[in-house]
Amino acid sequence: MALALFRSIQSHPLFPSPTLLFTKRNAIFYCTMKSTDAPTAKQERPPSTQIKVSPQMQAKTKTIDKFMKDNEAIIGLETHVQLSTITKAFCGCPYNYGAQPNTTICPVCMGLPGDLPVLNSKVIDFAVKLGLALNCKLSLNSKFDRKQYFYPDLPKGYQISQFDVPIATAGYIDLDLPLEFGGGHRRFGITGFTWKRMQESYFIQIMALTQRKVDLNRAGVPLLEIVSEPDMRTGIEAAEYAAELQRLVRFLGVSNGNMQEGSLRCDVNISIRPIGQLEFGTKVEIKNLNSFSSMNRAIDFEISRQTVLHSQGQGDQIVQETRLWEEGAQKTVTMRKKEGLADYRYFPEPDLPEVIITEEFVDTIRNSLPELPEMKRRRYEKMGLSMQDVLFLANDTNVADFFDATIARGADVKQTANWIMGDIAAYMKNEQISIDEIKLTPEELDVLIATIKGGTISGKIGKESNSCDGTNRIAWHKDLDNDNQSEEMRAVDCLPPWCVENVFPEGPGVEVLLTFFTVRLVNPRNE
Repeated sequence: MALALFRSIQSHPLFPSPTLLFTKRNAIFYCTMKSTDAPTAKQERPPSTQIKVSPQMQAKTKTIDKFMKDNEAIIGLETHVQLSTITKAFCGCPYNYGAQPNTTICPVCMGLPGDLPVLNSKVIDFAVKLGLALNCKLSLNSKFDRKQYFYPDLPKGYQISQFDVPIATAGYIDLDLPLEFGGGHRRFGITGFTWKRMQESYFIQIMALTQRKVDLNRAGVPLLEIVSEPDMRTGIEAAEYAAELQRLVRFLGVSNGNMQEGSLRCDVNISIRPIGQLEFGTKVEIKNLNSFSSMNRAIDFEISRQTVLHSQGQGDQIVQETRLWEEGAQKTVTMRKKEGLADYRYFPEPDLPEVIITEEFVDTIRNSLPELPEMKRRRYEKMGLSMQDVLFLANDTNVADFFDATIARGADVKQTANWIMGDIAAYMKNEQISIDEIKLTPEELDVLIATIKGGTISGKIGKESNSCDGTNRIAWHKDLDNDNQSEEMRAVDCLPPWCVENVFPEGPGVEVLLTFFTVRLVNPRNE
């Protein structure tokens, strides 16, 4: 993955060599991108395909490197998580992604006068659950506010949100960076001016060649906005923070976290300042980030763009604005000048009462929390698994469940991890499916591992007979080495299927079974 990301940005004129973009933090230098592919002694070095760098580009790279020795990028994220409630935030309309336009709406969704919102209590449940998982301080008393602004995709002319009294504040999230990017444990704060708040979504505009259509299905869908501290310094850290949030909401079941459906969207804020300075530089917001790799590339580009302007003495050209990431051009472009808080004219929502929760309610939610990704990673570490194994197994809830179900039956931990990360992962990649879609069960994998470990079959036969699509899941029984089969086992193999089918369901005793099998083997009959 590192090589693919490296090549995708290497040729852009504003990018210096990615291996030279270092950021100093806590006396450690982290590299934002690093390619580890290198030919071994036995491999013939391929013809050079490196892009020739002009003297002007080399000079620009040196200028940027010199500038970043004394400066740092400040990065913070605003993440919108769409909640997986059955109905919308303030009405009884369902929301189904991909439904026919304007089929799940009502007067409340449309912003028609005379209709009052009614809060969906499940929104509060999910907000408290996510707040606890993010180690936040919960507010037992909070309220909703109106965020006033006029935009084509906002039918009411305002959004029901939270401003100065949010439901959760002052949290943090722990994560482990991938080994290819230096590894290490990180903790990023979750707090800020708006903290973590509840709000409703707006609708979608469907653009056509000659006309603009409106789909109100999404209007009123519940969102949680999570605002991080500006603790991140590189694109990799920001992308991993967002990926950890996605894992967290999926483990909790509060959202599917699918970025392609808009269930998880991230806006990035970036500025440059001298190292050691407390005051932030001019903040630029980036939108239209549809994947974690896009987020990484967009951040690296924007850091480079701002660094070039600063190093050339044109820092005043960096203005507070919103920029869009253009995937095709691999650059950010201006979308609009950023509005200030005064433009939104917040005031308390008059149609909704104060939100009051109790300590007993919070304790009930806390006791229902599942094992979270960070807890799971630490548990796997204690089992003796490497960090590479830990990250692979713990970063997907379905993979983690499959692994846990297998070792719970007594399967060897390391061998189970090897099977999942090896043959099973290769099968899933080839078939483009997830682990919960394969037909191989944890029980069958446990039997297979035990059979190989006991020497009944070889590892080679086990790999050949391990079929995740179910076609040969018990084929290993027929491939047993003849030297390891007793006369009794061979005799049982000769039994016709009707013997087992007719006798085993009746649950007879051992003597009855022995007599039955002996008679049938001596005097077989056709049925």
